[in-house]
Parts: sequence; C-alpha cells; structure tokens
Amino acid sequence: MRLTSMTDYSMRLLMYLAGQPDRLCTIAEIARAHGISEPHLMKITHRLAQTGWVETIRGKNGGMRLARRPDEIPIGAVVRDMENDLAVVECLGGATGCILAGQCGLTGIMQGALHKFLEHLDGYTLADILPAAGAQTRSQRTVTGCERKTETIVSSTLPSISEIT
Repeated sequence: MRLTSMTDYSMRLLMYLAGQPDRLCTIAEIARAHGISEPHLMKITHRLAQTGWVETIRGKNGGMRLARRPDEIPIGAVVRDMENDLAVVECLGGATGCILAGQCGLTGIMQGALHKFLEHLDGYTLADILPAAGAQTRSQRTVTGCERKTETIVSSTLPSISEIT
C-alpha cells in the first residue's frame, strides 16, 4: 500500500507544528522548510482544519497550530482523514468490473490486511514520531498486539525540530 503525498505532507505539517507549540506557524514557512508548494500545502491545511487536527487563525498575525496535543492525534485517524481511497484492490472500492467479484477470496484477505495496517497505525500518536531534544523516544509495539514498551535511543545523527527549521 502506498499513501499519497497529501498524507505524507500532512504528517510533516503536523510534526512541524508540534515542534512550534508556543507560536502560530504560516503556510509559507512550512512550505519553505519542507520544499512543498504553498498551494498544495494550503489544500492540506484546509483539510486538516476541517477534520479538527489543526486550528487556523486568519489575519495579519494569523497562522496555524495544532488543535490538540500531539499525544491526542492518532496516526491512523489522520491517514483515514487524508486518504481519499484506501482500497488496496479495486474490489474494496465498491462497484467493480471484475468477473470474479463475489466469488474471489482475495477481497477478504486484502480487507483484513488493510484493517491490520490501520489498526497498527492507530497504536501510534503524533507524539510517538516527534524527535526529542538530544534523544529520540520511540514507542515499540509488538506486531500482534498494541502493548507499549518505550525505550530511549540517543542519537547524534538525528536533528531536532529546531535544527530543521
């Protein structure tokens, strides 16, 4: 399964905002930081605001910020909101021209795979993917369940959000 650039850029935007919790950020600055076109980022911001992940403020001193704390933003929910079509195969998208529709076992298998994929993403929040100052905290879960074991990995090769911006 391949997610669209809209979802990819949404996650980048959310991570950027999480790294700037005490101020409003602009589309122009985020676009510059990530090399994304402003019109495309504007569409993404609009959708993130409609779905309640981002709060936007209009006007001369306007901008955007997270509408919730990073630990209250599940990755799976953001993916569902940003992807227009999560159908892994044509038959998961509804009406199909496939002559095997209704007889093929692949549909159920692919539906199960999609469910597991999204369920796995539901086990993570925006907070889980944010770099911390000087260290990275990664939440590792078993593939079969959602038990959470946290370990701190110190890495001098990973930049902090402030170093990126």
